[in-house]
Amino acid sequence: MNEPETRFTKVGNDRVAYQVSGHGPDFVFSSGLWSHVDMQQEEPSLARFTRRLAAFCRLIRFDRRGSGVSDRRPEDGGSIVEHWIQDLLAVLEATGARAPVLAGVVDAGPLILKFVERHPERCSGLVFGATTSCLLQAEGYPQGHSPKAAARLLELIAEKWGSEEFVALWAPSKANDPTLTRWYARFQRAMASPREVVKNLQESQGIDARGVLPSIRVPALAIGRHDARLFTAAQTRYIAEHIPGARYVELPGADGDLVWENSEEVLGLLEEFVTGHRRGNQTERRLATVLFTDIVDSTRLAAKIGDAAWRDLLDRHDHIVRERIEHYGGRLVDSAGDGALSMFDTPGNAIDCAHAIHAALKDQKLKIKIRAGLHIGELELREDGRVGGTAVHIGARVLGMARGGDVLVSRTVRDVLIGSRYRFKDCGIHELKGVPSKWPLYSVAAPKAE
Repeated sequence: MNEPETRFTKVGNDRVAYQVSGHGPDFVFSSGLWSHVDMQQEEPSLARFTRRLAAFCRLIRFDRRGSGVSDRRPEDGGSIVEHWIQDLLAVLEATGARAPVLAGVVDAGPLILKFVERHPERCSGLVFGATTSCLLQAEGYPQGHSPKAAARLLELIAEKWGSEEFVALWAPSKANDPTLTRWYARFQRAMASPREVVKNLQESQGIDARGVLPSIRVPALAIGRHDARLFTAAQTRYIAEHIPGARYVELPGADGDLVWENSEEVLGLLEEFVTGHRRGNQTERRLATVLFTDIVDSTRLAAKIGDAAWRDLLDRHDHIVRERIEHYGGRLVDSAGDGALSMFDTPGNAIDCAHAIHAALKDQKLKIKIRAGLHIGELELREDGRVGGTAVHIGARVLGMARGGDVLVSRTVRDVLIGSRYRFKDCGIHELKGVPSKWPLYSVAAPKAE
């Protein structure tokens, strides 16, 4: 819903993908060498984290060359640092961001520090989240990885990158969430192959940006994870201890990312750093249309045709529903049993989707009917990607009043679409269980083809 548009800028003949969302102070958020600006919007927690950031800043994200939807890294002899700096400069020029706050997680720490070393005027503040200034041990720097630990890390990535097992190690708080671990494993595979990750990590292990730290003269915040394994709390704390005036905050947990554990505290710290204040944990809300559908008389039909046939029928129904929701620009929020809840930016798209589902079921001769109920209102967007609020309850109650083949809407939907191409039939005034007042409801006929 309202996903930021992916755009491209150029470094020579190479294209670098980036996204911009929100309004306010410029804030570049980078996960270092590996990202995928398109896919990050697919996972509800990541998408929500991005929206929350964009609520208090103009958020800029990009895929460096060699990752995500950007072009391949050029074979011109340039180092990872040189190419990453070129990509960031191109994105800053394309977005008009003169001196943004630069924020880096995962392996972005050394890259950002090297950028600031060369272009100090292009930065107004720095945020480091569970990252490092130097990955390997060095003289006077026991916080880094030993040669043996570094070798084990390369072996682990070569063997496990893009697997659910690696995700469980990277984000222990989500190890028992199979939906998340499956998606994140696919996300990793889309970012880069294991061989490419190993190759680039070998090069990035040689980056030592510790010498830059004392010269930094902009505000800085470092957020460490107490039990992080790859980029340890000690490594992140080192950054804060060596930047004059920097603030260090250590959060509990072991996740290698900032999105899941203590996400509200992380967002609060970032908002306070960027804007000077935090609004607190406010429920995210959005005006949207909810569409509920379910199969009519499903219990009787399942008993009649048997479990195996019913499962096959339900799978075909689910495929049609998901396909039509995506086609009309909606997002499937929940599907359980024989029903589905989806949300749309406009009520017209939701109505068209409902009619398209009716038509597809008929065309494919599935011999089932659905009913659909719609309402428009302000929704609460929850961390797990689900939605709540009175508008959802009203939409469910409207569905309960519908019959097979119906697309039934509340008066609110009808009023929003007065003068449109849709034809509404008055279905009377009804009491909706648990909802105050009485509600006029309307059925919507399929629009005639223009």
